[in-house]
Formats: sequence, C-alpha cells, structure tokens
Amino acid sequence: MSGQRAPEPGDSKTTSLDLAARAGGTRVICLGLSALDQIWRVPAFFSGGSQKIRSLHYATMGGGMAATAAVTVARLGGQAAFWGRGGDDAAGHEMRKALSGQGVDAAQFRLFAEGHSSVSGVLVDDAGERQIVNFRGQFPEEAGWLPLGDVAAASSVLADPRWPAGAVALFEAARARAIPTILDAEVAEPDVFEALLPLTDHAIFSEPALSGFAGSTGDAALAGIAKFGCAVAAVTRGADGVTWLQNGMSHRQPAYAVSAVDTTGAGDVFHGAYAFAIGAGLDAADAMSFAAAAAALKCTRPGGRAGIPTLEDCLAFQRNGS
Repeated sequence: MSGQRAPEPGDSKTTSLDLAARAGGTRVICLGLSALDQIWRVPAFFSGGSQKIRSLHYATMGGGMAATAAVTVARLGGQAAFWGRGGDDAAGHEMRKALSGQGVDAAQFRLFAEGHSSVSGVLVDDAGERQIVNFRGQFPEEAGWLPLGDVAAASSVLADPRWPAGAVALFEAARARAIPTILDAEVAEPDVFEALLPLTDHAIFSEPALSGFAGSTGDAALAGIAKFGCAVAAVTRGADGVTWLQNGMSHRQPAYAVSAVDTTGAGDVFHGAYAFAIGAGLDAADAMSFAAAAAALKCTRPGGRAGIPTLEDCLAFQRNGS
C-alpha cells in the first residue's frame, strides 16, 4: 500500500472528523528507543540523602519514546511499524513480543547478540508525576540494514534522537519521497539536532531539550529551530499546552484540563498521535489539538501504554471538551 498523499493547497481541509475513515490507511514508521520500564508507584519521591521508601505497586512494561509512539498509532487504528535496536537478552525479547502483541510491526526491531537492551526505572507519585532513570542500552550505531525502500509506503515517519544514524537514514528516505518527518526532540547532544533538524518538517521539543539546545524556550528559540528549515517548530509545556511557529506566526494549543493519575508516557503519546494525525492529512493546528487530547486522556489512566486511548475516545473527548 502506498503512503497517503498529503493534501494539496486546493483540497478541502481534512479535519479530526475524517480520522476514523482515514485511520486504517495511515501508516507511520517510528524509529528510535524501546526501553523496558520498571515502574514503582510511591507516596512521594525521595527527598534526598540515604533513604528508603515503600512502593505501593510495581509493574514491568514496555516503554521508550518511539516505541510508545508506535503503540499509540496502533491504538488509534493506524498501521504502526517500529524500527529500532535491542539486545538479544530477556528484556529485548520481552519488548519485541509486547510490541507485536499491541499491533505494531516489530520486524525491524533488531536484537543484537552483542547488545544490551535499554531499561528504565520509573517512580510515579500520588499526584501522577514521574521521575525516570534510564540506561539507554548498547548497540551498533550503523543503520545500513534498515529497509529504506519500505518508507515509500509510509504516510509519515517519526524519530526520536536516541539513534542518530537511523534517524538520518529514515528522514533522508522520507524527504526524497515528500513524506512528512516528525522529530520527537527530547534532550540530546547539539550535534544530534544539527544533523536531524535540516531533515525535519515538524520538530516538537520538550522544554528541557529546547532550553539545552537553544538556550531558552520562547519564540526566539523556536525561530532559531525554524531556521533549520522546519515547517513547524514546537515546544510542549505540560499543563501549559504546546506552542509552535509556522510560517512565521506563533500559535498555542492549551492543554485539556484533566485530573492526572499518571503522566508516564504522555509526551510519547502526544508525538505518536501527532504523527498519526499528520499522516492522515490534518494540518498542524488540528493535529496539535488531537495530540493534546490523546495525551490528556492518557494522563487520566494509570500505566504508560496501558493508558493510551483509542481513536473513538479521543474524538469523543474533543467533541465534549472533557
């Protein structure tokens, strides 16, 4: 199946209401990090020093930015593929099995005999906030094994910055075919962003990542990102929503007001929902609104991937405003 064509200037506008009809034909390739999350729910975070706290609940589940974005696409009814690296170890096999079980094409999730899988420790407090310590894993960097010809069938592609060589290869292949590229711009070294941003159509930064790379998080910083050639330069601000620059104009999508239970994975869900919406033909403003709704709904539910909403959930939430 070929990728869906992006709307031409003369086309009628695609809106969120069209997503249900377009979902099954929207294919998104997500490349980057897959991590095995070990999650502890605690009454409160460590206050400092040598300390022991009691966990109220413990679970192990798949995580990672691009991998969770791929699960989001699948949960929304799209065709999702995850391209990434793991170790040929217990964690790697558990993650690949989980992705396949959640409807993601994990054929290009390669497990290396000499590799070590990424594992995270996540603390979630009573307010739903989380703290994470992550071992990013150890794998070969080269990306020559990726089946880049498959990009022709994609509606959009997304990458996080955890595998720069893979992300550059994916974005170059997508750019050559005029397929939208979306960067989940989490904290990374400056040279990673300098390599990826010239190939990025939609750059969506976290506030810490934007501050670390551009020195601030305001419109001037986003204007600097846009100078790399990004059509959309955005920053997510948690409860303050998301702001972005497009065609020199500043825009803001407020966050939906919800009672947060668990924010784990909310940013990854936002990026996956945004890539899905862009692949289905929505413009940036409508895609931001849809992604904000998906992330807000996720925050009302415990667990990372377990709390990802369906397309029907998101559309009903947008219609009702709650």
